[in-house]
Amino acid sequence: MTSLIYPTYFPNMAHFWAVINSDAIHLEVSDNYQKQSYRNRTEIYGANGKLALTVPVSYTQKNRQLYKDVKIANEEQWQLLHLKSLQSAYSMSPFFEFYIDDLMPLFEERFDYILDLNLRCLDVLIDSLQIQTKPINTTAFEKEPIDKTDFRYLVKRNSEVKPFESYTQVFTEKHGFIPNLSILDLLFNEGPNAELYLTRQTLQIENPNKVKLK
Repeated sequence: MTSLIYPTYFPNMAHFWAVINSDAIHLEVSDNYQKQSYRNRTEIYGANGKLALTVPVSYTQKNRQLYKDVKIANEEQWQLLHLKSLQSAYSMSPFFEFYIDDLMPLFEERFDYILDLNLRCLDVLIDSLQIQTKPINTTAFEKEPIDKTDFRYLVKRNSEVKPFESYTQVFTEKHGFIPNLSILDLLFNEGPNAELYLTRQTLQIENPNKVKLK
């Protein structure tokens, strides 16, 4: 299967399920940016339940902007805040110390564009999961892609993905199992078993594609 997905900020497990189960991955980098999506947002499991981490961007809907042209609002100390949130949420997880050093450059290096950050996140995560498939960036936007399974709708926060098999999360005893969080949740809790976990999943994904992609 050849799949088409958006590069997002620390992608959720549904995105990586598509990556793991594909022979080839194409990344949609040729579209217009849209707000209220996972392009600049990820969700982790904090002490009080699901916690959203959002990268601030400089964007206005008055004039359409290409995804690749949207800048990060680096006036805010978002990298420090996100790192502290991850440390608070996962420092007691079994594999946090094993992976955090590989992730640290993402919180120390300055990124000017959200797409550049997301592409780097994906590269680091693919290496951490030891996935052999290397993504290919698109060169033009296709509303109806040919010879590709279109998973671009997973970028929408109202996409419903079920069922995910439960695994032990740091705060499971407090709030129960929370599915389809950032791949970081799976990585910190399951470590090298993360890839096997994803290959075991048989997901039902509801496509909310009534909303235009572009």
